[in-house]
Amino acid sequence: MLNRRAFNLGLTSLAFAGLSACAATQRSTSIAAPGHGPLLPDPAGLLDLPRGFAYRIISSHGDRMDDGYVVPDRADGMGAFALDHDRTILIRNHELRPSNTSTGPFGGNSPDGVPAFDRNAAGPLPGGTTRLIYNHRSGRVEAQHLSLAGTIRNCAGGVTPWGSWLTCEEDVSRAGADGQGRDHGWVFEVPARGRGLAEPVPLTGLGRFYHEAATVDPQTGVVYLTEDRENGLFYRFLPNVRGQLHRGGRLQALALAGDAAGQDTRNWDSVTFPPRSWRPVRWIDLDHVDSPDGDDLRVRGHARGAALIARGEGIWCGDGELYFACTSGGAARLGQIMRYRPSRFEGQSGEAREPGQLQNFVESTGPEMLNYGDNVTIAPNGHLIVCEDQYTTPSRNHLRGITPDGQVYPVALLHVQTELAGACFSPDGTTLFLNVYSPAKTLAITGPWQAPAT
Repeated sequence: MLNRRAFNLGLTSLAFAGLSACAATQRSTSIAAPGHGPLLPDPAGLLDLPRGFAYRIISSHGDRMDDGYVVPDRADGMGAFALDHDRTILIRNHELRPSNTSTGPFGGNSPDGVPAFDRNAAGPLPGGTTRLIYNHRSGRVEAQHLSLAGTIRNCAGGVTPWGSWLTCEEDVSRAGADGQGRDHGWVFEVPARGRGLAEPVPLTGLGRFYHEAATVDPQTGVVYLTEDRENGLFYRFLPNVRGQLHRGGRLQALALAGDAAGQDTRNWDSVTFPPRSWRPVRWIDLDHVDSPDGDDLRVRGHARGAALIARGEGIWCGDGELYFACTSGGAARLGQIMRYRPSRFEGQSGEAREPGQLQNFVESTGPEMLNYGDNVTIAPNGHLIVCEDQYTTPSRNHLRGITPDGQVYPVALLHVQTELAGACFSPDGTTLFLNVYSPAKTLAITGPWQAPAT
């Protein structure tokens, strides 16, 4: 079931291969779905897990890093890369605003000489990424340091087949806001094996909008991007040169083929995209992708016929198909998981004859099933893993598993009033890395991940 090609790439793009033969029905709750067994109370009161699983806190907000800075707060999206047989590199996002200087890497100080993308009177903006090297044998972080500085609200992102992390700004503020000097709303590339701070160069061809996450299809080099807006779009980027995103390309938005009037996947007012159904798609070229007149790329795209998506968030590429979460989608407005199967001619002239296909794979009918799914990844056993991001009081955010036939089951339960984020597996599939958003903690969770959940 597990596609080993992803391991050969040294990345965490594990294959969701078992989903190619989906059942025709969907369970309405997670109660009767398969799983790893009941969740057992955590004596430390942090994270309940099934029997046979255990977590270790490997990094926390405020820890002193090797470069003298501190681990920032608000740990969000994250990617894992193989360093060698025993060690994994993690690139971790920190979703910090300009006002969050006290919880950023500089602790409210204003260091000189930091190669940051942007700064204000308080110094480099606190958003960015950190890099960790985790040794599986010792169970320790061998090194950690700041890897990108001066950005805003680095939410999620995605690993690339060429060994880098795409980190996405969930912000579209303009130069002058909060005293900052530059426009924001970009994607940046951070080399996994970089030793210091990455050069903060925005990949402007990928658009300026409320970015959430990205994934790269290793077969084609096409980049797919989500947008965390209630009336957002789903995007793809066709690079001019595969693997060299800074050299530009074409940004497009997804539309449902043959549906000029009802371009809406959200199912809010009426069910126009029933759960488990498939729709052929087409792609619409976008212009002025840097949004020079404001945060209007999605508005202009929808006016041209692009389909509305309800808060597109986490996205992950499997084997010949990819999955992304629509956090507030569905008739219950509690979340959808979409599956996209690219055309054999994705981005080429033959695509119109054999278009890609979009499925409403899972749609939540109640909070006990799925409650605001956000970051996603794929487990070694072929199941989708989804982080919940619901800020109810009290918070009851779970890590959920989803089987190839769309059944949902609990994997973990968080007991802190915050969200789970950044789920990704070590390249050998033995360890799930997971972020507790705030106060930021990164966990290494071991257990029978490669065994079928029954």
